Amino acid sequence: MSAGLTYIAEISARPILFIHGEKAHSRYFSETAYAAAAESKELLIIPGANHVDLYDRLDKIPFDRIATFFEMSVK
Repeated sequence: MSAGLTYIAEISARPILFIHGEKAHSRYFSETAYAAAAESKELLIIPGANHVDLYDRLDKIPFDRIATFFEMSVK
């Protein structure tokens, strides 16, 4: 297991949301972490976005999906 995934079992004992740009060079890491995580989990791949687009491109950030995930996770 990758060093970055050493604690995935401890982290994913809680709901976890992965958000990644479709064109991000590190997208594979979110996909690998998602595959290793336990439920409840969600992976959002944002079409056309690269890594930094999701920092400040308000038109690319899926605020509605983020809010829904957290609303569902606190029930």
